[in-house]
Amino acid sequence: MVSVQVDGEDKTAKISDWAIRWSDKYETLELTCHFPSKKKYIRPLSNCQVSPTRELTNVLLHKPGSTIATPIAKATIYGERYAVVHYPGAEKPYVYKMDGIGFTAPTSMKDTPVFRYFTTVANARQDHAESKTDREIADNVVRQLGKLPAIAGTALQAYCTGRNGTLALGQGLIYPFGLNESQLQAVERAFSAQISVIEGPPGTGKTQTILNILANILLRGQTVAVLSNNNAAVENVYEKLEKYGLGHLVAKLGNQDKRKAFFADLPAWPSSAPEPAPSLDEIQALLTRLKQHLQDHNRAAQLQIELDELVIERRYLQQWQAESDVQATGSLDKYGLTPHKTADLMAYLAYLGEQRIHLKDRIELLLKFRIFRTKPFAEGEARMAVFHALQMHYYDKSLRDKEAELRACRESLARANFTALLKELTTASMHHLKQHLHLQVPPSDSFDVKTYCRHFDAFVQRFPILGSGTHSIVNSIAPGAILDYVIIDEASLQDIVPGILPLGCAKNLIVVGDNRQLPHIPVTLGLQAPAEAYDCEHYSLLDSCIAVFQDALPRTLLKEHYRCHPRIIQFCNQQFYDNTLVPMTEDKGEAPLRLVVTAKGNHARQNTNLRELDSLLKVLEDEGQPFGMDGEGRGYIAPFRAQVNLSGTRLPADFVKDTVHKFQGRECDEIVFSTVLDKKRYNQARRRLDFVDDPRMINVAVSRAKHRFTLVTGDEVFTDNNGHIAALIRYISYYTQDEQIVRAPVVSAFDLLYREYDQSLARLNARLRPEDSRYKSEQIVAQLLREALSAPAFLALKYHAQIKLGQLASPGNPEWTERQRAFMRRASCDFVIYFKVGKTPLGVIEVDGGYHDRPEQAARDALKNDILARSGIPILRLRTVESDIVQRVGDFIHQWASPTPGT
Repeated sequence: MVSVQVDGEDKTAKISDWAIRWSDKYETLELTCHFPSKKKYIRPLSNCQVSPTRELTNVLLHKPGSTIATPIAKATIYGERYAVVHYPGAEKPYVYKMDGIGFTAPTSMKDTPVFRYFTTVANARQDHAESKTDREIADNVVRQLGKLPAIAGTALQAYCTGRNGTLALGQGLIYPFGLNESQLQAVERAFSAQISVIEGPPGTGKTQTILNILANILLRGQTVAVLSNNNAAVENVYEKLEKYGLGHLVAKLGNQDKRKAFFADLPAWPSSAPEPAPSLDEIQALLTRLKQHLQDHNRAAQLQIELDELVIERRYLQQWQAESDVQATGSLDKYGLTPHKTADLMAYLAYLGEQRIHLKDRIELLLKFRIFRTKPFAEGEARMAVFHALQMHYYDKSLRDKEAELRACRESLARANFTALLKELTTASMHHLKQHLHLQVPPSDSFDVKTYCRHFDAFVQRFPILGSGTHSIVNSIAPGAILDYVIIDEASLQDIVPGILPLGCAKNLIVVGDNRQLPHIPVTLGLQAPAEAYDCEHYSLLDSCIAVFQDALPRTLLKEHYRCHPRIIQFCNQQFYDNTLVPMTEDKGEAPLRLVVTAKGNHARQNTNLRELDSLLKVLEDEGQPFGMDGEGRGYIAPFRAQVNLSGTRLPADFVKDTVHKFQGRECDEIVFSTVLDKKRYNQARRRLDFVDDPRMINVAVSRAKHRFTLVTGDEVFTDNNGHIAALIRYISYYTQDEQIVRAPVVSAFDLLYREYDQSLARLNARLRPEDSRYKSEQIVAQLLREALSAPAFLALKYHAQIKLGQLASPGNPEWTERQRAFMRRASCDFVIYFKVGKTPLGVIEVDGGYHDRPEQAARDALKNDILARSGIPILRLRTVESDIVQRVGDFIHQWASPTPGT
């Protein structure tokens, strides 16, 4: 109940209405009383009393539908009907009706240890700035931090407190820019939580995903800023929106010069009506149909990669059998063995070793493998012939099975008319979006660089997509403005400060990046963070968000890769992405990889290597044809600016020449990567090797190449480093089949076969009776190996069990004696350590029980030791009576430890 007193007299019962307003004439607040007789009575508000009256201080004022929340000095609320608002520094108050405004108490976010730490970092960088440019940047960041409103519900508050809010998906989603399985998941998750992360490895359609998110934000009538400290990333989004006729929705803001350029040439609102569009329900029905086949689309691509790998491994096995003069039994098709059963039978024959077949073994072979006649599996050479035939059978049957599965996938996609269905969804989504935008009342276009912030709500209605750098977003929007979304691209390159600035300007945050590409270069000041996850000197914004929110953070890895030749991206896939990528490009038998090794010698001078450039030029000359292809040309990448500058004086002008760091976000048809370093002690220092061999730099360098990648490097410069360039050299050597590449006299792993074989050995061990088992000690060592190889320094390694000696050191070497060849065909090695990439065998671990003390077994051990030593493969023998096995295993594999910075 509201009561009104005027000049001390209660008028409540006598008046029909009342109002408060500001009088410019008398420069005072006035109360107007309206009477039933239509008369009105005006008195200074100071002479009146309205009850109830309450006063608010230190609050933020906002209007329904507005993006802006403004700090006020004081608000006096009369009868819950009018608010008299005093703004800081303003001479007169403003009167608002309460149904048109709201008040929010500011949060204590700026008083949290996390925000205080960020402020301390910004101020310290300001104090330690060495150049005028650095000082101006630091000053700007400090000013913008001070401008951030302490409003509840911002992404910055969620980040500082570590509490991620959830969102209701609401209306259905559209996909006007196309989609695949992981992009669909990424868009759905972006609208499921206040903070979400999209990890976009090279060539996986990161920009396309961002565009689909933008389309759905527009469909919801919301606002968004697309930001990056990498201009190329944001420009790519601009170009795609322009291409699809949506460029008029983007305000390209940023620093003062960019804002002036944008307002000098504002894009026009389209005048023509869009094409008729289906309803959102019809689009959802299309999407439901398409979802059923997205998995098949990915599976078909994955099967093709697996087939290519099987073909290569089979070729190596065939080559090994021919060189080793292996006698293999004929076709095993009559047994109807699947690849899985083939590996099981190999494991059982390995278990039998050289023992004769007993009755229980006959029963096992009959029941498990439907083998009635065991004569072909008798002792000695016959059993080994079957074992080798089983290896080839594994590949032949796997190839047939996968080819059949691939045909089934492709037929399913053809029956569903997948390509046409995807196009129909994309077209329908775009038409629906454009019709939705056209039906809106065209907003005003009368904005200029000086006044747009005063009319910011109208401005973002006209330009709902804002583009800017993270350094300048606060300066680009109205004070107190809070957007619905902010999308930060290339977030692995984004320093936390100033990366947090846009978080304070938006309710929701979508972080896009790839922490396996080049990181930001932190400023080192030695300041203690309140928690490790917020440490500006060790984390990018991307890594920090992942560490802060952990399991509460929706994370989507974009898996489908569309840029590089499959054989190029498969190196990155195996070395950096744990085989999670699905190459969607096609291998048509090209030669996409090349290795140019310079002659021995120390050719590096002051971060340049002229010999590498001359070697490359000689290779290009010997080709007798242009190196480049039509399209996006060719690029030359080096880790040092000096080498790039030198290449400008030697290489043809059509090469795009730059450092790896400057090439992130770009691509070329062909890429040459020159490593520069040589064998001089200075260049072999860990600091120098770690810089050139940084995993993120190698990942970026390789993944810039669409059709061909060439590595130019010195002879054995990186061999002892066991790092990522060494892995790249092994990878190229394994997959190029180049006769000029000299390989050591050892056999690469038949990895697909061995993986299945390892599982079969494990299943067999679990079924054996304790009194029959010879594997207890080996199971212990296997567990020790699994634990040891899980350490970061050993992630490049793996092991396989019970590998035939003849498939490590090729019996085809003419230096072997007949006794050695015969022994190699029969003997196995308990555990073999391999590089994951390149599949090169490195060392052998043997588990020696008590029977190894017998003279005949000791002689066999000595023979095996000699064969492995001649092949350059070290061996570690572990006696079951020893007590320091863990330490010895660790010491043995330490010689192949990889450099760990950034991994």
